[in-house]
Amino acid sequence: MERSIIENAELVIFDFDGTLYEDTDHFFYYSEQLKKQLPKDVQPLFTKEYEKIVSGEHVVTIGKVYDVVREYVLKLDPVQSTVVKAWTWEGKELEADLIQELYPQSINFDSDTIIAIGDGWWLPNVCAKHFGIKDTQSAYVQTKNFMATDQFHLTKITGLREALIHLKEKKNIVLMTNSQKENVHRILQNLDLQDIFEIIITEANKPLDTKKHFLNLLQKFKIRPEKGLSIGDNYINDIAPAIKIGMQTVYIDLYESEYTEYNGRKVKSISELIKEMNAL
Repeated sequence: MERSIIENAELVIFDFDGTLYEDTDHFFYYSEQLKKQLPKDVQPLFTKEYEKIVSGEHVVTIGKVYDVVREYVLKLDPVQSTVVKAWTWEGKELEADLIQELYPQSINFDSDTIIAIGDGWWLPNVCAKHFGIKDTQSAYVQTKNFMATDQFHLTKITGLREALIHLKEKKNIVLMTNSQKENVHRILQNLDLQDIFEIIITEANKPLDTKKHFLNLLQKFKIRPEKGLSIGDNYINDIAPAIKIGMQTVYIDLYESEYTEYNGRKVKSISELIKEMNAL
């Protein structure tokens, strides 16, 4: 019988947001904080656009890239990072000649002008950028702080704590997130997932530093890349960098995103992995 992907791994690196909890209410809260920055008469337009994005009726989807300056939505070749298709915000497709003229080179992401829409956090962010909001960070921090309070209720995934504790007995397990340390520890408490992970890397600056963190962890635990496993819901942050260095991956694809090149393990929820963790 073929060994499962978790059984085969010696080091398992978990993402946090969207991976160890799956609630999405905080994205709406984030969008509301962003909306407050707009003039009153523009706020309904923002709401309408964001609702279209969330319901899948918009050209903006997870897996694409947003060019804030030109207001174009881009689809990239996953290996070369070159633009293969592009649309206006309204959904009109650009001609191939114009794409080649505007984007002759491979694309480099940042968080301000060329945004990789990697998970649900980026949907309200991109909508805000379209409406001219420059400062999205303060609303993000506000949302993260709210998530760590008693007013915000996260849903605990049944059996996850026990499965992770069991996994820890057999494997090295690490948590790696872009979130701030204080918020991560408070949310872990709320989820009853505290005191489990051997190492917690916060403010990891993914995707820019993902590869560096992965290589450091592999070296620390003296593990070959093919024995490392990255589990996460953000393809650009958690999955693509792992593949590039030869690690195994499990992509949590809640939104059925457009990463057609991915032929690794895909699940809709980490709860699908609990049985495997317990079976070790």
